[in-house]
Amino acid sequence: MALPLAFAGLPIYLHVPEFYATQFALSLPEIGLLLLLLRAFDAVQDPLIGYFSDRFFRFRRLIINVGAGLLLVGFWVLFHPDWFSPKAALIIGMLLCNLGFSVVSINYYTLGGLWVSRESERARITTWREGFGLIGLLLAAVAPMMLGSRDDAPTAFHWLSVIYVPMLLLGLWVFFRWFERSVLSGTFSGTSSSTCSGTFSRAPSLPTRSPTYGLGGVFYPWGRQFYVIYAFNLLASAIPAVLFLFFVNDRILAPDWSGLFLLIYFLGGACAMPLWQWLAKKIGKRQAWLVSMALATMTFVWVFGLAAGDLVAYGFVCLLSGLALGADLALPPAIVADHLASTGNYRRASRHFSMMTFLSKSALALATGVTLPMLGWLGYQPGQVSDYAVTNYLSYTYALLPCMIKLFVMGLLWRFIRCHTNGTNGTDGTNGANGANGANETTINNPTTERS
Repeated sequence: MALPLAFAGLPIYLHVPEFYATQFALSLPEIGLLLLLLRAFDAVQDPLIGYFSDRFFRFRRLIINVGAGLLLVGFWVLFHPDWFSPKAALIIGMLLCNLGFSVVSINYYTLGGLWVSRESERARITTWREGFGLIGLLLAAVAPMMLGSRDDAPTAFHWLSVIYVPMLLLGLWVFFRWFERSVLSGTFSGTSSSTCSGTFSRAPSLPTRSPTYGLGGVFYPWGRQFYVIYAFNLLASAIPAVLFLFFVNDRILAPDWSGLFLLIYFLGGACAMPLWQWLAKKIGKRQAWLVSMALATMTFVWVFGLAAGDLVAYGFVCLLSGLALGADLALPPAIVADHLASTGNYRRASRHFSMMTFLSKSALALATGVTLPMLGWLGYQPGQVSDYAVTNYLSYTYALLPCMIKLFVMGLLWRFIRCHTNGTNGTDGTNGANGANGANETTINNPTTERS
């Protein structure tokens, strides 16, 4: 399931701004502000999706199917703007895509987090899941180029939409086969029901309530600290993601190489997955995540000095910074899964993973809504660069700003590791069964085992 989700995510978040800027002459400030509003709305809805998914957990199969349908319709509308005006297609397509993508991904990641497994296996499970996600990104990176997007973008994205239909349906079929046979941890009250598959079992002596204060019940002390780190790290990654095509096309003047650069980047991430899994076992997941941030910063900062024709140098940067991508994808969900297992906060699992989705989309919204209008106001217009010096602003924003944010995040993560190591089991930063915040949590030691 990770594969079709990732395959859809790359065109939605990476290609849409350039597609509408170059094919329909929408200005960067206009696109940026529209996407800011759309993605801000999308981010706000994620905690609600998480809440209602937890509330109506018996109907997860139906919820996921509805979300997949919305994603398919939205993806088609987004890349067929001739059915509407360009602005209407952008708004309607993004709304449907965002809603469907959120519904499917939140429930998918939640069920993955509830899958009964030993702590030592969670990094391996998330590595495999994110590995398939990287395969989806690789396919999405090369597909537009192979379909001729540089010569005829509307036709290329039409066929991309056609290909996506069977891909998503196959992913759903495989996912539901796993769901029917899986054993999931959780403590859900009520009687058994056949409306939802999956066996829910429990680990002994785990609390069934998470703290109730804060947004969605996840902003207790551990949650506040972790999600602040996660949010700023996402922002540091979102800025280059939004500006990638503009940088390649107008700064290093290599539009025909964009697919290859993406391929190198995601291949680097896929190849590094086993490395991060091994390192997480050796030194801990949070420590491995910190190492990956240092690697990303040390390699990506050199992009600032690149100019027209520096293709080989940029390729090396894509490869080395791509190595850190695997950790960003696999380790944060594994850290949250460890926390859920050690505290027993299963009833609010969807809210934790919806918070991750919320922050991811908020970062994209902020990166899009700030950087694109800012560059537009500074005189940069994609594909219409009359003065090459204008791209210096693009270089500052694309390379230096994310590295500065990443350094700040590394300091926060270092402090988080120190705060949640003493008196813990040394694995997920929780204090015994109740976590670092255990004294404030209500514990019930007789959870209900049920078939849902």
